[in-house]
Amino acid sequence: MNEEYIDQIKKLIVLKEASTIRELLHDLHPADIAELIDELKLEEAKFIYMQLDNETAADVLLEMDEDDRKEFLDLLPSEIIAKRFVDYMDTDDAVEIIRDLDEDKQEEVLSHIEDIEQAGDIVDLLKYDEDTAGGHMGTEMVVVNENWSMPECLKEMRQQAEELDEIYYVYVVDDDERLRGVFPLKKVITSPSVSKVKHVMRKDPISVRVDTPIDEVIQTIEKYDLVAIPVIDSIGRLVGRITVDDVMDEAREQQERDYQLASGLSQDVETTDSVFRQTTARLPWLLIGMFGGIANSMILGNFNSTFAAHPEMALYIPLIGGTGGNVGTQSSAIVVQGLANSSLEPKDIFKHAGKEAVVALINATIISLLVYIYNFIRFGATATVTYSVSISLFSVVMFASIFGTLVPMTLEKLKIDPAIATGPFISITNDIIGMMLYMGITVLLS
Repeated sequence: MNEEYIDQIKKLIVLKEASTIRELLHDLHPADIAELIDELKLEEAKFIYMQLDNETAADVLLEMDEDDRKEFLDLLPSEIIAKRFVDYMDTDDAVEIIRDLDEDKQEEVLSHIEDIEQAGDIVDLLKYDEDTAGGHMGTEMVVVNENWSMPECLKEMRQQAEELDEIYYVYVVDDDERLRGVFPLKKVITSPSVSKVKHVMRKDPISVRVDTPIDEVIQTIEKYDLVAIPVIDSIGRLVGRITVDDVMDEAREQQERDYQLASGLSQDVETTDSVFRQTTARLPWLLIGMFGGIANSMILGNFNSTFAAHPEMALYIPLIGGTGGNVGTQSSAIVVQGLANSSLEPKDIFKHAGKEAVVALINATIISLLVYIYNFIRFGATATVTYSVSISLFSVVMFASIFGTLVPMTLEKLKIDPAIATGPFISITNDIIGMMLYMGITVLLS
């Protein structure tokens, strides 16, 4: 979306050229219209929405940035939100929109929804935690009974399909609404008309429960290459489905959140956020880093006599601190990634720590040996720095590797997001411990 196009739209809005704007927007994808609206002021965005048909307007709203969308919805009457947007959305999308509103406005919007059945489904879905399968599922799906004949099944499928935009799977239930299987659409063509659904369905489909954490849902869909997954309640009744596009958004948000945590941001921020929000997101870890730096200076301040006797030791302070931080971040990043994709289980903590120790031993040996050779050539075999730096580097790499492995796994057991262990926390801790090791070893060798 280039600046020239956006400026053209803004001029047309000022001139109230509604018909021209409708023509320009007609062939645009909802995601492109949402990108355009993000560049406009609220009143300009409101004018753009007035030129869209109801279905397109609903799709555009879903594509908008969450903060901009909430700000926009706060300007609109509850009746408009219900009849202009919610009435044209699937239940899972409607829940996503309504959940961002305050409780009073939620009730107002629900009271204006014309389809009572849809309103009831939305109310039921709002009861689920948004971090679970129930909080992300939709109720629009094609469902058939296992005892139906093929002609009866085909007739019912046609009726249900008329109300759906996409059909991913046809789900099979028994008389008690419990999920029994998935009905491949190919069977409609290849199976004899006398067959019952239960004779041709694929039994025991992969499913998740309503209380399954959404990150487990994402892993299941990824593992089995599914485009949708059924959701069942505690007694196995089919209550909804989650599509891959729903979890893709959630997966992206999780990745962004983990990346920001690892970067030392205490909350989710965007480039468009206010100066105050960006400052409050960055400042906590910067303050912690500042105190870590002060602690380091206090440690070093206790070794003035050591620096006086061996001034060359100061040259290697950045090397010791930087190496410890890098090694710790590498180790913790591998663990966090393994925990996220379930390739590493918390119960394997000691097994993985042992493996990490072997890797650390190899790395530490190579790094310390190279530094020893350099210092041997520069300072000679009798200089304290030749030995203290190499031994300190070896110790720091070993400590940082083990520490970077154990911390995220411990946080995972404590139900704390382990992503924070890949950022400033590891770097600051390793920096302080590294300086203590460096100074301690130097004193012992002096």
